[in-house]
Amino acid sequence: MLDKELTYTTSDGAKPGTTILTLDGPFTLGNMFQLQAEMRTLTPECLIMDLAGVPYMDSAGLGVIMNYFVAAGNNRRKFIVTGVNERVLALLEMTKVDAILQIRDSVDAAQANE
Repeated sequence: MLDKELTYTTSDGAKPGTTILTLDGPFTLGNMFQLQAEMRTLTPECLIMDLAGVPYMDSAGLGVIMNYFVAAGNNRRKFIVTGVNERVLALLEMTKVDAILQIRDSVDAAQANE
């Protein structure tokens, strides 16, 4: 079965140096490669990844998130994940990464706390 297309957009955040990356569609092995390549070029002071439009994610999508988390941390950049639904949150909790990622309910909440 082919995954639905994963689309994404970037926009400027409320504060200078903040970029918002908004995803729409399933975040899986079948459709993550273009986003993964794009994320390697994103180096804002703070990246907010909005997953509100992501109905589900597999371990490959999680791997993309964790790779960016490590790269951001190594370069003293902030990385915040927002809009996580119950299904995606279950994956984050099962793998225990919910304890290390900064997760906020919304982009607005992330920008208020960054």
